[in-house]
Amino acid sequence: MSDLRKIIIDDQEVEVDGAMTLIQACEQAGIEIPRFCYHERLSIAGNCRMCLVEVVGGPPKPAASCAMQVRDLRPGPEGQPPVVKTNSPMVKKAREGVMEFLLINHPLDCPICDQGGECDLQDQAMAYGVDFSRFREPKRAVDDLDLGPLVETHMTRCISCTRCVRFTTEVAGIHQMGQTGRGEDAEITAYLGETLDSNLQGNIIDLCPVGALVSKPYAFTARPWELTKTETIDVMDALGSNIRVDTKGREVMRILPRNHDGVNEEWISDKTRFVWDGLRRQRLDRPYIREGGKLKPATWPEALAKTAEALKGAKKVAGLVGDLAPVEGAYALKQLVEGLGGQVECRTDGAYLPAGNRSAYVGNARVEELDTAKTVYLIGTDPAIEAPVLNARIRKAWLNGAEVIHIGQPTDLTYDATQLGARNKFMNRALAEAEATEGAIVVVGQGGLRGENGPAVLSLSMRLAEKLGGKMLVLHTAASRVGAMDVGAVSDGGIEGALDGADVVYNLGADEIEIASGPFVIYQGSHGDRGAHRADVILPAAAYTEEQGLFVNTEGRPQLALRAGHPPGEAKENWAILRALSGEMGSALPFDSIAQLRRAMVEAVPHLASIDAVADNGWTLVEEAELGAGQLQPALHDFYLTNPIARASALMAELSAEAKARRTEPVAAE
Repeated sequence: MSDLRKIIIDDQEVEVDGAMTLIQACEQAGIEIPRFCYHERLSIAGNCRMCLVEVVGGPPKPAASCAMQVRDLRPGPEGQPPVVKTNSPMVKKAREGVMEFLLINHPLDCPICDQGGECDLQDQAMAYGVDFSRFREPKRAVDDLDLGPLVETHMTRCISCTRCVRFTTEVAGIHQMGQTGRGEDAEITAYLGETLDSNLQGNIIDLCPVGALVSKPYAFTARPWELTKTETIDVMDALGSNIRVDTKGREVMRILPRNHDGVNEEWISDKTRFVWDGLRRQRLDRPYIREGGKLKPATWPEALAKTAEALKGAKKVAGLVGDLAPVEGAYALKQLVEGLGGQVECRTDGAYLPAGNRSAYVGNARVEELDTAKTVYLIGTDPAIEAPVLNARIRKAWLNGAEVIHIGQPTDLTYDATQLGARNKFMNRALAEAEATEGAIVVVGQGGLRGENGPAVLSLSMRLAEKLGGKMLVLHTAASRVGAMDVGAVSDGGIEGALDGADVVYNLGADEIEIASGPFVIYQGSHGDRGAHRADVILPAAAYTEEQGLFVNTEGRPQLALRAGHPPGEAKENWAILRALSGEMGSALPFDSIAQLRRAMVEAVPHLASIDAVADNGWTLVEEAELGAGQLQPALHDFYLTNPIARASALMAELSAEAKARRTEPVAAE
């Protein structure tokens, strides 16, 4: 039950929840309060003192608005609402004093600081500070930390707001950062000089209000006002994190998170943030045709003619949808291949995902419901690798007292979980011991759904969710999978059935599968990865930052990715290549623009029109299946090298090698 209170902020009466802090109440009233240490997703530290306000009738000194609740305010003598002032002379003088203290030791190196132009300290010194300093003493200097290849440190700039310490401890679940010393000797440091071991560490760059923590790969390459900013969607995992891609000319310079409470809050994983150097390397920028066993450059007319000839002469055509393909590409490929009597398949890893039953391949839970879950079952999944931001939400539930039960290979989840074991039989045990409980969510991963036991694991997971009286979420590893399932890019016999007897394979960016020798392979993708090595014809396509496209995330939420730049060389958008090819074959697909394609797609699958809305999937149990022996395996083994863009990135290769070295036990010297 809410405890509403009336307070007067700057002569404006507002009614707010008594549990709110004054800084939140002021924000609700539309009044901006400066702050450095306060962050709404982290615990309250109350140590920068920039958010001072005057409480009328209170102590004769300003109060820290981030650490004082509305219910702590006393009413006036006749019971009038409490009065708070945010712009009185007392507050103005206090803020100027705080800013002067913050700048005592801060080096004024704004011209060479990467934070210049988007620095909270710069902005607030201009808005709330004074234009002179009374201090003439020498400034202190601090040694920089080595936090690894992602975060560059300039610790002399640090103002000890402790946001980085609170984020790594509370959200990321690592304990390598802390503060030592007192007074002028206080400094943020890493335990025993360790580098950070987390898939979310890049977020401390955004959290740092000064230039103490900046992006190492982006350092000294651009200024914020030179960049073109595009709001789009991430495809490095299936969560569909909301991101902003900043480009300078044709190059992607950096990727930042956007706030979306229902999906990624305001965090993104390190792969999402730093994979942009992979967009520049190993790119396919012109068509190729294999002649005499070697790939040779070709023109678009030659490549399309060769492709059309192969497709026309084929007895059976198979279409494969890769992990990064937008829904439009999957839909266009389905129209083209099924028009030739072939079949399209998106479940290239062999996972059991029943077509047509959305509650079985998506589930009926939302990502944000994990925050308030009381019991979370993790089945055949390691969310710390498959979707680190989603894992942070499970950690948030655990911090609030939720019980986490894990069935699968032992792993470091960043929180305590009851490890039942990896054997399949533990599924039966979990179902037998389950009792109805409020706020239960079953998260089933692709590792559990692969192989011959996939049908049984899915059936048991759904029955477990039903017995608990809770919900189920299928955690995918491929950004394109749910959208491709929605448009029906599935064949009768799964991946084996689609490829069996096919003499032509149209591969739309599926690089995680080995195609046996025999069939003629047409590869349409952005990078020279596994798929391109096996191809007889290569059609260069746009990457996710270079075309408009729909992506449906792991909870079934359609989101629109916008184009941040243009494809390199002669590469074209995915749907446009398929449309041009169909014209070359003499049976043109019935759309000439992406708008017409979307109209046809939405007519076939209406819920794709509801951008950013999670449709109600109902609940339909799948048939029971016999659970065999064996163990549940994780879906991914290397977080950093899961797709062609990541494998083209030099930074991801370095991070992967570091992670591998960290896992290898050090051997004592003889």
